[in-house]
Amino acid sequence: MAFVAPIHRPSSIRHALRINILSADEESLVLAKANRLEIWRVSVSEGLISMVHSKVINGSISMLQRLRPKDSPTDLLFVGTERFEYFTVAWNAETGQLDTIDPFKDPGEHHMRDSQSQDKCLVDPTGRFMAMHLWEGVLTMLRLGDRRNTALRLDWMEQVRLSELFIKASTFLYTETGHPKIAFLYQSRADSNDSKLATYRLTSDDRNTVASRFDPLKDREIDTDIPDSGAAILIPVKKVEEGVKRHNVRNPESAKAHLGGLIVVGETRLLYIDEVTKSTVESALKEASIFVAWAEYDVSHYFLADDYGTLHLLSIMTDGVVVTGMDVSRIGKTSRASNLIYLGDGLLFVASHYGDSQLFRINLLSDEPDGLMQLLQVLPNIAPILDFAVMDMGNRENDKELGNEYSSGQARIVAASGVHKDGTLRSVRSGVGLDDIGILADLEHIRGLFSIKSHGSEKDDTLVASFVTETRVFRFDAGGDVEEVESFSGMAFEHQTLLATNLPHGQLLQVTTAGATILDSESGVAVASWRPDGQKTITNASANNNWLLLSVDGTSLVSLSIQNDLQVVQEKDVGQKDQIACIHVAPHLANVGVVGFWTSGTVSIMDMYTLEPIHGQSLRKTADDASIPRDLILAQVLPENMSGPTLFIAMEDGNVVTFNVSDDMALSSRKSVILGTRQARFHLLPQQESGLYSIFATTEHPSLIYGSEGRIVYSAVTAEDAVCICPFDSEAFPGSIVVATDSQIKISQIDDERRTHVRPLEMGEMVRRIAYSPAEKVFGLGCIKRELVDGEETVQSYFRLVDEVIFDKVGRPFPLETVAYTEIVECVIRAELPDSYGNPAERFLVGTSFMPDPELSANTEIRGRILVFGVHSDRNPYLVFSHNLKGACRVLRVMDGNKVVAALTKTVVLALYEETSTTTGQLTMLAKYRPSTYPVDLAIQGNMIAVGDLMKSLLLVEYVKGEDGEQPALVERARHYQSAWATACAHIEGESWLEADAQGNLMMIRQNKKGVTEDDKKRLELIGEFNLGEMVNRIHKITVETSPQAMVVPRAFLGTVEGGIYMFGTIAPHAQDLLLRFQANLANYIQTAGNIDFKTYRAFRNAEREGDGPYRFLDGELLERFLDVDEETQKEICQGLGPSVEDMRNAVEELRRMH
Repeated sequence: MAFVAPIHRPSSIRHALRINILSADEESLVLAKANRLEIWRVSVSEGLISMVHSKVINGSISMLQRLRPKDSPTDLLFVGTERFEYFTVAWNAETGQLDTIDPFKDPGEHHMRDSQSQDKCLVDPTGRFMAMHLWEGVLTMLRLGDRRNTALRLDWMEQVRLSELFIKASTFLYTETGHPKIAFLYQSRADSNDSKLATYRLTSDDRNTVASRFDPLKDREIDTDIPDSGAAILIPVKKVEEGVKRHNVRNPESAKAHLGGLIVVGETRLLYIDEVTKSTVESALKEASIFVAWAEYDVSHYFLADDYGTLHLLSIMTDGVVVTGMDVSRIGKTSRASNLIYLGDGLLFVASHYGDSQLFRINLLSDEPDGLMQLLQVLPNIAPILDFAVMDMGNRENDKELGNEYSSGQARIVAASGVHKDGTLRSVRSGVGLDDIGILADLEHIRGLFSIKSHGSEKDDTLVASFVTETRVFRFDAGGDVEEVESFSGMAFEHQTLLATNLPHGQLLQVTTAGATILDSESGVAVASWRPDGQKTITNASANNNWLLLSVDGTSLVSLSIQNDLQVVQEKDVGQKDQIACIHVAPHLANVGVVGFWTSGTVSIMDMYTLEPIHGQSLRKTADDASIPRDLILAQVLPENMSGPTLFIAMEDGNVVTFNVSDDMALSSRKSVILGTRQARFHLLPQQESGLYSIFATTEHPSLIYGSEGRIVYSAVTAEDAVCICPFDSEAFPGSIVVATDSQIKISQIDDERRTHVRPLEMGEMVRRIAYSPAEKVFGLGCIKRELVDGEETVQSYFRLVDEVIFDKVGRPFPLETVAYTEIVECVIRAELPDSYGNPAERFLVGTSFMPDPELSANTEIRGRILVFGVHSDRNPYLVFSHNLKGACRVLRVMDGNKVVAALTKTVVLALYEETSTTTGQLTMLAKYRPSTYPVDLAIQGNMIAVGDLMKSLLLVEYVKGEDGEQPALVERARHYQSAWATACAHIEGESWLEADAQGNLMMIRQNKKGVTEDDKKRLELIGEFNLGEMVNRIHKITVETSPQAMVVPRAFLGTVEGGIYMFGTIAPHAQDLLLRFQANLANYIQTAGNIDFKTYRAFRNAEREGDGPYRFLDGELLERFLDVDEETQKEICQGLGPSVEDMRNAVEELRRMH
């Protein structure tokens, strides 16, 4: 039984609409992202859009349109889904919600063929007539009612047959007669390379109530061939009033084309057709292009977006209202557009599936080429996810250990996103957000921050900022106003402050590089002080309410009693043997300090009375390891009933080593997590209510370390530039922290919960495949660069490296063949293979395919290659081995450490890999297997290979070693006998496998080895199915450790075409029945826009069959909505389940925390 929940919700925008839905005088932007509707408010003055409402739909949205009911000041929003469920919604200003007005389902017959292009919905300029292309050769027509009681309802008119079967584009025309007209751009046959145009009246009677029969001989008004066979866009042009009314003429050849007609946009030319006189004007384009989207600027200017991300302006040249020609000029570069929406007042929204969606301000009057368009806002999009890698930053000391959960922030998903020039790498990580409240001051070179309370204050109201040569103090009042003071309670400002803190009884402790002083906070009188001898300097300090521990010149330790007015309790010189790297006094433990040593790389827990080690531990794993401890904290992070205190050690190389500390101060359970490439600096954040501590670690990737459910969690923090921080619980800013960067001090608020944070790396080329090497700390990328050079498209593939820490390109890219072939990267994997000496070596394996150039004579025998790359010490990839193939290499996997499994065009091949030198090697074929059609993915578990077949679902093949003189073989063991267009597969656990298909379905399949008959054992049985609604491109298996009581065990991540990343898990046996009944109850109470049934939405569906609902699958997104309903509804949902409402709330919270 399985569980699916989103980590990153789909971000692709395929449909966008400008609509008056919130009010009559406010136009909004409506976006569709997979199964979500979003309404965005447009602020023209600020040049921004902001989301005001988001609604989940039980369906994948396939169409959006605006309807204008008769005499209504606002529009209706029409929504259609891929399962032919349709509905209209209107905005309810009182509830702030979308109300479903008119849901209905298309009555199409099963024998109808789906439209070859996307489902399309058209609305005429009046907003009252609708036409839908859903089935090949069929037009579905609807209209809004005329009467008050039917004005909001769509009436079914007719479903008529069309002779134009292969429609490329269609649109309604602007007419003066009040009778709607529709135009079709089509090709005569599926295999013909032509374009034709036909226009019809939508209705045949004067009242517009009877649908036209669309007879090509009787009803066509315009019937013409389009000279540009690549034409794919129709733009209706509004009519413009002219001084003298024009009339139809008998000789149309002498008539002139006026504004009010249709533009046919081709790849090489434009054609304008007057809707009344049928006169035409043709203009050639300056350069050929493939246009994909358009938007109207005004009646004679239109925006055009092409397939290469260039924005153009189409201008109709006129003499009065007579069209004399057309011209297309470039404006600038955008993401490759799915839709263009002109919002008015110079704002243009570019909705994109292939890259980020963007908002531009357009100024067509600008004389400067760079001033024509200005980027105002970006809506990030990680779709389509072509491939992804999981980078587990924890457990670096032993790669065989279990990985971290995604929720920890240590498991980072790096996705290959975007297409062609919009290609990017996106680092997706769970983390804690840091929201800036305000900037305190622009200051540089800050070394430390300390928050203290002035005399009589119960809250923090004073901030001490330490610099290399001075200290500065800032005071806050209750309203949040701040001023810098020249003196404060007798503190010394002329030295760097190493420590400043409040003590009991209204006292302050300040430690500078020159000495330590206890001050009376009211009078500022020094109560006690201590200074090092001679010219010595204090280099480090740490204290609690009882003890002050100092490092002097890095060679001696001094233990001072705070209660005895800084009396020296013990001094210890370690300079002859070692040097002191870092010190720490435990905030909650009596008489215990911790010291890290520089030369020996050890850490010791010290008795503060004697400064003698109670226990010590070497941190170096090998003799040549030069790791040095640079910061320490010994604190109670987990509750005392679960664990004792934990020692955190920040190493110089960016690792954080942790130990459990027992009652006798012994260290055990060493663990290591990498946070960056340089040492982390620790900052304690006390949790006032629980008495526990969190730790803020500043490095190039800051993290918040805290305890949750009995585990220590490392969550990334969105404060990449933080140098040091301190808690600041003030009257004006309760629960805040102060953050110092390289250039300023900020007051910030930490999010209450983790969120998903995305960090992009612009590549400018499509990253088709990605693999991660933890040993080399790099990603290996298979990239494809497409460019348009002098009107000719060029394609070049590369293998390149990206560093995991700096998250940027390193080394030189390795270009693939381009002479007689265009070589395309098909797959990239990382593997540990034996080198020529038999030692394991880190390698990247790349599979390619060749596309022969028809203009060059080429060897047709070679259709692909397998390339093996190593990585030089200078981070450059070098070719170890190249092997030519007679078929394209689509997928690569490694078995048993030295065997390569390759999915070729029609064959799965197993070969032995051997390196004969540092730059030579060989592949020796051991066995091969021919699947039913075409292998698209492979998954390996032991000697079993799962083959995802293009059309025939999943099959299992076992590698059988040759014995007694027999040859090794790949033997088919089991097969799934249902048809499915597989896209990805993975092993889950035991005999269970997960498969995804092109229709967005997920299937859990199990081999029944205990079957009664041989036929039963060879049949893969379905144990779960679910419609995700998004096509999955990649499934990545993971293994994480969970508690025995956990309801869900994470098993895999899924990456989809729509930019969604999902966590897939299996349900523990003790929770299966409860959660299934809980989901069934919950589905009856959770209503979404359109009132579409949850079971219908999540039921398996392909061309052959449709299920009744999800089978043994839980929808995590639905379960989490339990927390959004009121308590009375929660009680009704939980009735009869057994556990209480509170127990179910806790269970759902636990599920949500997993991702």
